[in-house]
Amino acid sequence: MSEIKTYSLTVSGRVQGVGYRYFVADSAAFLGIKGFVRNTLDNKVEIVCQGEEKSLEKFFASVKKGPALARVDEMIKDKISSSVNYSSFVIKY
Repeated sequence: MSEIKTYSLTVSGRVQGVGYRYFVADSAAFLGIKGFVRNTLDNKVEIVCQGEEKSLEKFFASVKKGPALARVDEMIKDKISSSVNYSSFVIKY
């Protein structure tokens, strides 16, 4: 079994009010990624994602593309050491 890794992503562009968080949650569910997504006060989206490297790479590509109405200008990806084992992927409000 592959090692589980955790990343924090900060996504900027037109990512609020376009169904972006729902798109991210659907992508995570499809790929077996755990964690959460939420809007930030500075009109960006924060994602914490946990999974196997191969699935995470597919997730990053999906998140960078986004849904039809979104436009991702920048995605900052940081590997984090997390003692939290997420059991699902949720949208935080």
